[in-house]
Amino acid sequence: MSVSAPYVRPQAGEPDAWAQEAAQHGQAGTQLLREVAEIEPPAHIAAALGIQPGETVIVRRRTMLLDGQPVELTDSYYPADIARGTRLAEPRKVPGGAVRLLTELGHTPGHADEDVSAREPTDRERQMLHLPAGEWVLVLFRVLKSDAGRPIEASMMTMLARGRHLRYALSL
Repeated sequence: MSVSAPYVRPQAGEPDAWAQEAAQHGQAGTQLLREVAEIEPPAHIAAALGIQPGETVIVRRRTMLLDGQPVELTDSYYPADIARGTRLAEPRKVPGGAVRLLTELGHTPGHADEDVSAREPTDRERQMLHLPAGEWVLVLFRVLKSDAGRPIEASMMTMLARGRHLRYALSL
């Protein structure tokens, strides 16, 4: 099991996976919802979700806070035909998290692919994460597929590299 498992499995009620993980370390994890919109996705998101040109997605942009300090920028994208008309398309918190709602909508997560890289942050990311010059970020790109194999969520998480530890164990 990876440390990502709580984020790709439906959670029972509150608090969300981020708040639970922070609490396990004696910290407070919260999030600030920056934007919810229906957009034409960037090419890499469209490809990951199997979206055709001209189709739209619902994007939820959040800043993850740890003890009140920004530590991660998370943009999650959902096919519009799944998310439109649901809480995913509303500018408010989704009780129990998006994965729980996707499951309730009949899109049970069955597989997640993750890609992790490191790079210099953009000026905007540096500003939003309060990073000093020379500090890098980790970028985790996750595609969540339903148990039927359909891509149901693509998330781009840009996080502080400092203090991060990623651990994975796979069962094959």
